[in-house]
Amino acid sequence: MSALAFRTATASDLPTIIAMIADDQLGQARDDASLPLDQRYLEAFVAIERDPNQRLVVAEQDGAVIGCMQITFIPGISRRGAWRGQIESVRVARSKRGGGIGAAMFEWAIAECRRHGCSLVQLYTDKSRKDAHRFYERLGFKASHEGMKLSL
Repeated sequence: MSALAFRTATASDLPTIIAMIADDQLGQARDDASLPLDQRYLEAFVAIERDPNQRLVVAEQDGAVIGCMQITFIPGISRRGAWRGQIESVRVARSKRGGGIGAAMFEWAIAECRRHGCSLVQLYTDKSRKDAHRFYERLGFKASHEGMKLSL
């Protein structure tokens, strides 16, 4: 595997990012990678870009974007004012899965959280993503809480 490079995403990366997000069973039902992109993706990108506690990141290999993730740095009162890093929307291009790229992405993201002063890294994953659960557990994550959502 040639070296991975990580960088902050640009607006020109959005079609590739949305295509990766939409390229699974759950994403197909929730997202739409058709061009032109839905304006809401562009608005979300601008909001993320302006927020110093948000990072939309791409992983590149040989000049091609092959992975993406969003890191949110969350200040908190609990745990003596601890910061948390939340990692979400992690995707690896279908043709690159199974080669250690996801693990390398998490290694990088966790190091970024440490550099930002976070004392905890958290993520949410859909209950139906059993393979993802095993992957996160191999990385040392524990299913310590039950997450809940309310669609609006």
